[in-house]
Amino acid sequence: MSVRELVVLGTASQVPTRHRNHNGYLLRWDGEGLLFDPGEGTQRQMLRAGVAAHDLHRICVTHFHGDHSLGLAGVIQRINLDRVPHEITAHYPRSGRRFFERLRYATAYRETVQLTEAPVAADGVLAASKAYTLEARKLAHPVESYGYRLVEPDGRRMLPERLASYGIKGPDVGRIQREGVLGDVALEDVSEVRRGQRFAFVMDTRLCDGVYALAEGADMLVIESTFLDADIELAVDYGHLTAGQAGGVARDAGVRHLVLTHFSQRYSEPDDFERQARAAGFEGELTVAHDLLRVPLPKRR
Repeated sequence: MSVRELVVLGTASQVPTRHRNHNGYLLRWDGEGLLFDPGEGTQRQMLRAGVAAHDLHRICVTHFHGDHSLGLAGVIQRINLDRVPHEITAHYPRSGRRFFERLRYATAYRETVQLTEAPVAADGVLAASKAYTLEARKLAHPVESYGYRLVEPDGRRMLPERLASYGIKGPDVGRIQREGVLGDVALEDVSEVRRGQRFAFVMDTRLCDGVYALAEGADMLVIESTFLDADIELAVDYGHLTAGQAGGVARDAGVRHLVLTHFSQRYSEPDDFERQARAAGFEGELTVAHDLLRVPLPKRR
């Protein structure tokens, strides 16, 4: 059974709090799992959330600040301890390769798993398969940072009334789907485009072109909202977004489900983030993330 959901493992920026772990996000995409920004404590949060090392297929690190990467050492060692049988690919900014290598070999352990490093050096496609295309876009942060975007290829939705009008039924429906034509009838005559789902992951950044490129048309946008709007000067100084800015991005990009996360420990009232994102004009589904939350992707259009 296919499952597409976001499992939130941690939502704190800079330092964990009593109620928020460092960052960590698992995207379940049918039979694959993509782990984004495993901060300190991610291995334990995986256990609490029912996520196994065997669920992981890719690790995507946006940048090498500790709240987004200190959990790599534990996660990588757990992957090897559990002898995950499939290859795992790690994406991260190429400029931070030395940090990845230090975390990968932070202590002695026995390597049993093929962990392939595929660093990101520029905007573009990182991987492509029948299931999805994984893209990266550069963000604007004091250290090099990239956001990630997952795009499912478009498919076709069969139209029963069109099939009936051409007398196509039974095994012939599958045949025209596979071959693209049945006699004088083309697949386009009895179907319509079904747009593939799109998922975007945007962490530490100021507003920039990369943010909008990642968010454009996303069915789900997971985006940092470190600060409230009153502290916008701090956001600019430290290379972050406010809740209102995140809501404005989602509004302008036509996002269906906005997930706000990466909150500064200075704030104790999560409802303020939703209010400010709404005040920016975003009218779609909105979730203020908390640890161990599961958020299903919206149904296909």
